[in-house]
Amino acid sequence: MNRAARIGIFSLSVLIFCYAGIGHVLGRTSDDKAYKSLTVYGEVLQKIQADYVDDPNMRTVTAGALHGLLESLDPQSSYLTPREYEEYKKKSGNPGTGEAGLTLSKRYGYVIVLSVLPDSPGTKAGIRSGDLLESIGGFTTRDMSVGQALNLLSGQPGTGIKVSVIRRGKATPDEVDIVREKLATPKLLVQKADPDILVMRFASLDAGRSEEVRNRLVDAEKQGIHKVILDLRECGRGPVSEAVSIARLLIPSGTLATLRGQTVSTQVLSAEPKQAIWKNPVSVLVDTTTSGAAEVLASAIEANHRGDVVGERTFGLASEQKLITLDDGAALILTVANYYNADGKSILEEGVTPTEIVRAEAQDDSDSGDDTTPADASKETGLGPRPLSPEDPIFHRALDLLKAPAPAKKAA
Repeated sequence: MNRAARIGIFSLSVLIFCYAGIGHVLGRTSDDKAYKSLTVYGEVLQKIQADYVDDPNMRTVTAGALHGLLESLDPQSSYLTPREYEEYKKKSGNPGTGEAGLTLSKRYGYVIVLSVLPDSPGTKAGIRSGDLLESIGGFTTRDMSVGQALNLLSGQPGTGIKVSVIRRGKATPDEVDIVREKLATPKLLVQKADPDILVMRFASLDAGRSEEVRNRLVDAEKQGIHKVILDLRECGRGPVSEAVSIARLLIPSGTLATLRGQTVSTQVLSAEPKQAIWKNPVSVLVDTTTSGAAEVLASAIEANHRGDVVGERTFGLASEQKLITLDDGAALILTVANYYNADGKSILEEGVTPTEIVRAEAQDDSDSGDDTTPADASKETGLGPRPLSPEDPIFHRALDLLKAPAPAKKAA
């Protein structure tokens, strides 16, 4: 970096510092902690430029500081440099953009895979929920936000990107190639688990899903089916509005969730008695791969005592992000509001704890000599890589609870 550029960046930092200082003096802010933080930031920049062992690239230093600042807030908040944001706009504005089909967050400092859409490039590459992505396209994810990771994984359909994956129980990463595809909306998968029990498995909660669920429930009642299982495992996509619409089909009254944020008007999402069409028993299956809108649906069922929620504590990712552009062409993807359950607990911080805790069986990554891949398992069961069977402990427990005789009513 030339001397003029270094001076420009440093001068901009000093200008920000001075503006904050003047604002503090004039009483424009009463937050002494924020003012002191800016003072420290300015001092650190000055020391780096003056005393670092080599001539530092201040543009890289500043971008790194902003990445760390956003990541310290929560895993989903991201900073995009002007170049990254320009690329982001091109990809998100192109309906033909391909992707990997992965839902991501951050854990242990790395990008982690929460769930993988069935038949997606991620599934075909053998990526599973719980895998850590050590690097994407040759860039370590330790220095990467979720927004940056998703940006790298999306691109022209048919193009590939190399990903370094650390699997559960393994220390050495595997190198895999993901070939991007334009993804179709995942289907709602439905089957009878018993003559009287219908199972609906959600890979996502995309727009229109609630109307599909409504039609399935109406048909089920016509067929004499009186019990329903909603399998929300590995469900991590879709707007919360679909989760609320599905909850209203099942819950006749009560608070479903509340959305709150510093600059977002509080929204209390309530049941609508006229929309409730299913009065029969309901069970919900969840685990650590359940995230986002699916958590809001599970939380609403649990908090309103509408049915059993069976499985493991969910990941905790129910929040809303806002894209904020900056004057220099950069952008922030900032979490501006969180969803809270009917008891006022943050789903982002606490996830959803099941009413019936059942530990899921760990996937065996060892080489057992069995050539059956997740995709093969999907063809055999019709319900994706995790077959529904009595050997599935979460599903088995939900069946037992639904089949158990209802408690006798006490005599008056």
